[in-house]
Amino acid sequence: MNADALRTRGRAGSWRRRMVPRDARESHRGVSPLELLVDLCFVVAVASAASELRRLVAGGHVVPGLLGYLLIFFLIWWSWVSFTWFASAYDTDDVPFRLLALLQTAGVLILAAGVPDALAHHEFATVIAGYAIMRAAMVAQWMRAAAEHPTGRSAALRYVAGIGFCLVVALTSGLLPHPWGSAGLGLLIVAELAVPVWAESRGRPTSWHPEHINERYGMFTMIVLGQCVAAVTVAVHAAISDHGLSASLLALAVGSMALLFGLWWSYFNLKADAAETLRVSRGSAAIWAYGHYVVFAALAALGAGLEVVVETVERGGPAPAPTAAFAVAVPVAVYLVVVGVLHDPVRRAGLHRQSDATVTAILSLAVAGSTLFLPLWTAVLAMGGCLTIQVAADVVSTHRDSVSRT
Repeated sequence: MNADALRTRGRAGSWRRRMVPRDARESHRGVSPLELLVDLCFVVAVASAASELRRLVAGGHVVPGLLGYLLIFFLIWWSWVSFTWFASAYDTDDVPFRLLALLQTAGVLILAAGVPDALAHHEFATVIAGYAIMRAAMVAQWMRAAAEHPTGRSAALRYVAGIGFCLVVALTSGLLPHPWGSAGLGLLIVAELAVPVWAESRGRPTSWHPEHINERYGMFTMIVLGQCVAAVTVAVHAAISDHGLSASLLALAVGSMALLFGLWWSYFNLKADAAETLRVSRGSAAIWAYGHYVVFAALAALGAGLEVVVETVERGGPAPAPTAAFAVAVPVAVYLVVVGVLHDPVRRAGLHRQSDATVTAILSLAVAGSTLFLPLWTAVLAMGGCLTIQVAADVVSTHRDSVSRT
């Protein structure tokens, strides 16, 4: 840790510390309790978006439901990304920092409350209000960094200007009627993604910590996976309460857990290499960070898809069997391919893993198509089986590699 950081962190009882960058080589840098609290609040919004996606897909509104879900999910995910990377570089953990972080959690809870109206009626006022609170808090954090860290002031001020512009775009979009408001939010997405690229384009780069970022993303993946488990558990419990335990419901439960475990394995078996990827270049770090939008969105959508399947099989839901099956297969396929690309982009040795993931993704989509003539529960069980086979093949391959090196 640098000398300024040591001096400011040595006063454990100080309510306010000078905001200086954390050392990017700091050892044992882990997730803080405040970051865990922020993550849990963000997952409330993720669960709300997934729940609305489930309702719209089950009701036959697949395309508008998916487009609205992806838009709302971006607003949630991008606010989390902004907080995560800033905290990795400038986490003073003093009272002002904590208060602004808690203000962001209030903003995401407000956003979560507005998700149903946004997706069902295109009324984005509450969503935009929550988003604006979160972005205003980030402007305040970067203004403080600019004032207290002269060396990084130019980049911090560019963040202030860029986020401030996006805040104006967001508020304007919230005032416009549909579809102009949605078009404004599309412009907002482009602008938000461009801000970090512009802010870090020259001058001293922000001092984020590769291992800390890797752990933060892994932790959020775990929490979203937990939300999927909770969604499936609630759906299965409701089906048992209505109709009792059946063979098809048991098969759905087994297939769902096999899917979720396989996706967990796919992510965390390659996660150890992510810190290396983050160190390669700023460009590779940006691709890795931005690509996780797809990973998180697919994972949350999978929970919604599994709920649709349970409703269709056990409660006679309105969604046709192929629609329900693809609501599971598409997120699984997208997740597997993108995780392989993001976590193993620089090592040729990992190409066999990527090919295995691609084959499993294709098989999952093919299995979903088989529901035109096979029961829906068999498709979910078969997808879980495909993931289980991939995990087993990965274990065997890893063992062979370790034996060959000894």
